[in-house]
Amino acid sequence: MHIVNGKNKFIEEWGRLGISWGINKSMAQTHALLLISPKPLSAEDIKTELGISAGSANISLNTLIDWELIEKMQIPGSRKDHFVAEKDMWTIFSKIVMNRKKRELDPMVALLNDLSEVEISCQESNEFHKVLTDLRHFSQRADKALVNLSSLKSNWLMNGAMKMMR
Repeated sequence: MHIVNGKNKFIEEWGRLGISWGINKSMAQTHALLLISPKPLSAEDIKTELGISAGSANISLNTLIDWELIEKMQIPGSRKDHFVAEKDMWTIFSKIVMNRKKRELDPMVALLNDLSEVEISCQESNEFHKVLTDLRHFSQRADKALVNLSSLKSNWLMNGAMKMMR
């Protein structure tokens, strides 16, 4: 397979995967392009390469910066901002997990904490309280596990995985 075909297939599939991870296709494809690029790219380069609008490129880049998956840099002699992706897969995984936790799990834990104030006055409220308490405890354990997982060093995890495979 020629590099152009491989590159295009990777970018397209990363975009499709991004949708299942809860991010839009343009953002995932922008990340994929920067991830495989051997040099920093400008927003204009990204827009042209992916065939997306300038607005879509800028929104994707700003979101990826917020998620700490890419960073902005200056190239000497150029007035344009350029962007480069984090290339360490464990760091990428950790950043994505923590951002998803912040967007999805944290609001659920906050909601469950608020709902724990419902008074128990009948069988229905008792069952409601019981289910919410179980769900809150599960969510808090999941939250703690995600924080612990994201703080592990990649070599520790890989060594553990290799031991399990033997």
